[in-house]
Amino acid sequence: MALDLLVKNGTVVDGSGMARYRADVGVKDGRIAEIGRIPGNAAETIDADGMIVSPGFIDGHTHMDAQVTWDPLGSCSCWHGVTSVIMGNCGFALAPCKPEQREWYARCLEAVEDIPTQAIMAGVKWDWESFPEYLAAVERAPKALNHGAYIGHSALRMYVMGERALDESASEADLQIMADAVAEAVRAGAMGFSTSRSPTHVTPADKPVASRIGSWAEIDRLVAAMTELNAGIFQVAPDVTSGAAQVEFFEQLQGIALKSGRPVMFGTIASRQGKDPKPWQFHTEYLDATAALGGRMFGQATTRSINALFSLKSNLPFDFLPTWKVVRALPLEQQKRRLADPDTQRQLIAEEAEMQPRGFEFQGGGAATTNPLRPDYGNLLVMRDVDWDDPTVEDLARSGNKNPVETMIDLMLADENQVFIQPLVNENPKDVLGLLKHPRTLATFSDSGAHVCQEMGSSLPTHLLNYWVRKHQAFTLEQAVRMLTFDNASAWELSGRGLIRAGYAADLVIFDEDNIKPQMPTVKADLPGGARRLVQKADGIAATVVNGAVTFAQGESTGNYAGQLLKGPLAAST
Repeated sequence: MALDLLVKNGTVVDGSGMARYRADVGVKDGRIAEIGRIPGNAAETIDADGMIVSPGFIDGHTHMDAQVTWDPLGSCSCWHGVTSVIMGNCGFALAPCKPEQREWYARCLEAVEDIPTQAIMAGVKWDWESFPEYLAAVERAPKALNHGAYIGHSALRMYVMGERALDESASEADLQIMADAVAEAVRAGAMGFSTSRSPTHVTPADKPVASRIGSWAEIDRLVAAMTELNAGIFQVAPDVTSGAAQVEFFEQLQGIALKSGRPVMFGTIASRQGKDPKPWQFHTEYLDATAALGGRMFGQATTRSINALFSLKSNLPFDFLPTWKVVRALPLEQQKRRLADPDTQRQLIAEEAEMQPRGFEFQGGGAATTNPLRPDYGNLLVMRDVDWDDPTVEDLARSGNKNPVETMIDLMLADENQVFIQPLVNENPKDVLGLLKHPRTLATFSDSGAHVCQEMGSSLPTHLLNYWVRKHQAFTLEQAVRMLTFDNASAWELSGRGLIRAGYAADLVIFDEDNIKPQMPTVKADLPGGARRLVQKADGIAATVVNGAVTFAQGESTGNYAGQLLKGPLAAST
């Protein structure tokens, strides 16, 4: 049998968690055909001597719904060994959508997920209205990654109810139309249904997004549409703003998990924000308790803190102050000249002193960069590398006997690319490790495609391999690869992916275990319409293979767009 691709001499870490072994991997027609010592040649050969060959990484929590229509690479996920993503999380999606609602959907995505409206309106073709039509558009689009999607509650509610979705309960007729749409979406290939109960998810008018207006009874009815099909995952953005809110949220969620029998997923975090915050163990105890009662429930964990990133080239926490606003509207070189002026500096520092101190506010979504609260300089890191042992602004200000704002200005004038990091949740690495080690959590909460000028969650896989495996030895490489591959493929019921096995899809990552790590983030104005975003690539990845085609070699696109539409089991089996 003539092979299309032969990966020779590599060390296979196959995704199962079992010990590594040396072998060749042969690929034919997009699938793994042989594993072992394979003689002969192929149409294309990769010498993986000294490299790890693993299944492609799977990221189940992204917001690439708009991006997939204009970015065939799937950046920034594509640079971190990711071969499959699930989008449409937290109830936010671009379908179903009437033509007259398009800009409103885009503005809501910007308000919550920091995806610029100008980029969405300039880049999205909008050649759909229904959710099945959206899936067909994704399937047609050239893409280097595999993409699956949820139908989102906010989009669905607005499509069915119009403006009533933002302040009214659904009628029986509304509920029936929405339930039918969920069933239609799952039959067409949706991975399931997503919603949000998070108070940080608000419209541009600072009101709750549509899904938050829906009652728990409404959510129960929509999840029940999946129960009738025995298919589909229920994903929800949780309310973790206070002890009482968390108790109510988890009690309601557990009830739906037990009644519906469908797999349920939500973000598991550790946070000191909010009033009476519960420890992360409160989340994981519900995972275990629900499983003990017969339900299926997964926590989605990230591999590090979830942050707001600030820089001279993107956003700063002072941008809404009067003098800062004037200065920040100038071209970069003029900004630097004004920042260096002593009189301007004194005015900028004086305005910062009038900012409201941070209190018990729970921050997330766009609020982290648009809500003008004074930074906690003891929790604002000066990013020097990706190993997360950076000094704080407070440390450097104290050692230099300067005001924290003056310190930040000095750093930005010395390096216009200087990045500052404000951890919002998961501030303590020990808490992150506890979440990752729990048997019912998944390493998958990247938010890739969202918070494009605020976060860099796409590096979740390479951070795990660099920080937790190599630097801290908290996991073996075999354990970490399983977390990124087989565990996620199993949770999302992605048949034939997540392992290196004959007959499985040939999604592979070939990397140097001693050198794989994220690069420092940079700011680029490369979104449609010229909007800015953070871009972060990675070191140590020799090649990424998607459905048998080499899509990236040494971090550069090969121009092969072999990604497929990932369909839920109900549609995939028909």
